[in-house]
Amino acid sequence: MLNNFSDDFLVKGKFSIKKTSTVYQGTLTKDEGIQILIQEKEKLRELQEKLYADGSKSLLVVIQAMDAAGKDSLIEHVFGGVNPQGCNVTSFKTPSSKEYVHDFLWRHYSALPQKGMIGIFNRSHYESVLVCKVHPEYNLSEKTWNSVKDFDKEFWKNRYESIRNFEKHLSQNGTTIIKIFLHVSKDEQKKRLLDRINEQEKNWKFSTGDLPERALFDEYMKCYETAINETSKNEAPWYVIPADNKWFARLSALQIIIDTLEKMDLQFPQLSKEDQAGLDDAKKQLESE
Repeated sequence: MLNNFSDDFLVKGKFSIKKTSTVYQGTLTKDEGIQILIQEKEKLRELQEKLYADGSKSLLVVIQAMDAAGKDSLIEHVFGGVNPQGCNVTSFKTPSSKEYVHDFLWRHYSALPQKGMIGIFNRSHYESVLVCKVHPEYNLSEKTWNSVKDFDKEFWKNRYESIRNFEKHLSQNGTTIIKIFLHVSKDEQKKRLLDRINEQEKNWKFSTGDLPERALFDEYMKCYETAINETSKNEAPWYVIPADNKWFARLSALQIIIDTLEKMDLQFPQLSKEDQAGLDDAKKQLESE
């Protein structure tokens, strides 16, 4: 592919959300992008098969975004062609009472991809430094803290450190991590929310709870900027994709995932001499029937 979206959208150095566009500004047309997406999905399917056959590594794709940014449809269009046996999607909602009696990372461990698999987190452990930072009272459900006053700078510093350590541990034990933030503008979010109301087939997607959160849009942007700056590391990089054009967000995410898999140096298993001899014998037996 002529465009290098992996390099274009990788967070390098200090990240500023206000200086980062939500709109694709290149020359690729929508029709061209859709055709490339179709072609590249076959490459992803082949790489996923090699990852599964290799069996020594796993890939974790973390997807974060505001409401209506296109997380669900991106997962559908990017991963729709892979073998479902080699891919798991986990959507993290509000923690359950069982999850709240453990530390904030506990529920994410059980959803991690085993070796040979691709794991996709639709929202993730980052909700603990996003929605829980915008609404610090949510943290009281963990029953460890006595008051909202406990959630000071030191508290958030420790949260970011826990996330960095969690991701570093995964990286050191065979899991490659990429984190994608779908950066949608407030105006585009408004348009998509209105579409959910105006188009009957999309009514089910709309929640009245989306509006109070939308009112906090700017506060969420500050939390995203801080979280990305605190946790974008070589072993777990952040990619910030302009998401006002859904077709482009899907294409660029696909390329980032493909590039990451190609760098993992995946190999199909090599048969031993004994196993190869067994195959030759089996072939002779079958051909002689």
